[in-house]
Amino acid sequence: MLVAVDHVQLAAPAGSEPRLRAFYEGVLGMTEIPKPPVLAARGGCWFAAGGVQLHLGVEADFRPARKAHPGLRVRGIRDYAARLEKRGAPVVWDDNLPGHRRFYTQDPVGNRLEFLEPLE
Repeated sequence: MLVAVDHVQLAAPAGSEPRLRAFYEGVLGMTEIPKPPVLAARGGCWFAAGGVQLHLGVEADFRPARKAHPGLRVRGIRDYAARLEKRGAPVVWDDNLPGHRRFYTQDPVGNRLEFLEPLE
């Protein structure tokens, strides 16, 4: 029986960790969490906020996920979108999901991220 999503893994190119840290910590407001030493040797970085964990792993033949994406639920989506825009991240609103406000952005290596908030 499934009980929860533990984390979502996205791929990234080797050497992109400084850009990923700047985005996931500085722009999204997540906190970097330590990787176990055996996994840290592979590169990449992990981040958490609330009950959400995103793992960015190095992929030799990296291509960003343009369609596949995590859907991240937020509170105060308009303020959160303004935060991203103020820090230089693209925000593309999409009103095609009934009962929700949502937008998409991309991380610095081109992975697609969705942010959504149910309408009250």
